[in-house]
Amino acid sequence: MTTQQLQNLSKQDYENKVQTQLDKLNAQIDELKAKADQAKADAKLQYNDTLSELNSKRDAVSQKLGEIQQSSESAWQDLQSGFENAWSELEQAVNRAGEKFQ
Repeated sequence: MTTQQLQNLSKQDYENKVQTQLDKLNAQIDELKAKADQAKADAKLQYNDTLSELNSKRDAVSQKLGEIQQSSESAWQDLQSGFENAWSELEQAVNRAGEKFQ
């Protein structure tokens, strides 16, 4: 879904869509964690560094989503831009990690 399409959603629809996407990224992070657990020692360090970065970015996204969920119906769109930036960073990091560790 494009940023423009997300911006046209109601607050509740936006929250639901974002939560679904966050759940998918969490599953990808969990998959990388499972691979890290099976990796050899030197590769494990790379996995763990990458997972630490992903977890940090995921936590930032979750925090921004929480701010949106706590906001009023009229104010949530003001928070959307910050969320979109955090989301984009997380999504790119997950994609890079997936490519790196395939």
